[in-house]
Amino acid sequence: MSSTGKILEGVAGVDEAGRGPMIGPLVVAGVLIQNARLPELEASGVKDSKALTSKRRGMLAKVVTGLVDKIEIRTVTAAEIDGLRGKGISLNEIEVQQFVSVLSILRPKTAFLDAADVKAERFGHSIGSRSGLAALGCEVISEHKADSKFPIVSAASIIAKEERERIVTGLHRKYGDFGSGYPSDSKSIDFIRRLVEDGTELPIIVRKSWESVRRIQDGAEAAQQKLDV
Repeated sequence: MSSTGKILEGVAGVDEAGRGPMIGPLVVAGVLIQNARLPELEASGVKDSKALTSKRRGMLAKVVTGLVDKIEIRTVTAAEIDGLRGKGISLNEIEVQQFVSVLSILRPKTAFLDAADVKAERFGHSIGSRSGLAALGCEVISEHKADSKFPIVSAASIIAKEERERIVTGLHRKYGDFGSGYPSDSKSIDFIRRLVEDGTELPIIVRKSWESVRRIQDGAEAAQQKLDV
């Protein structure tokens, strides 16, 4: 039956990579597998992508790709995030929209989600309702740290992280090595600080609406003013 039909099948997991960085995109990935192949996925050793080395994650991404029926990926750029937040749309809502988009294509009978909302149940209910899948009988399980609890979400986590890393590598080639893009990364902080100190406009890969970016800008500008006195 076509993806627009009412038949639901298989188990899906959905997770994101890049929620917190101040540089680079947010990536949401979903994977769909048939129940009969779940033991193979579990035996493969998939884990939350944050608990894996880059090499191991890359190896498992290939294993996941070979086991699952479908993979759906959505990417939201830094500029798109800033634009949406400028319209009053929260990061949680941005994620909900992307999770809904992914699940609407995967159409699983059971969906496991890594909840972005502080209220995990509310997150799952919103996605099940807005995707229309709950009305069709899809069971939605939404939990915090689902990527470390359910192998199917671990698989989605791995795919999302690999895709974000692939994009970030490309951005490094174009803009220079800014590190991981996270506010805790000194290389990322220095990248933004140098641009501000040089009077260079921040590129579109920087999430200008992030408080961490504003703090770096304010600090660099204050230091510059002291030098000018």
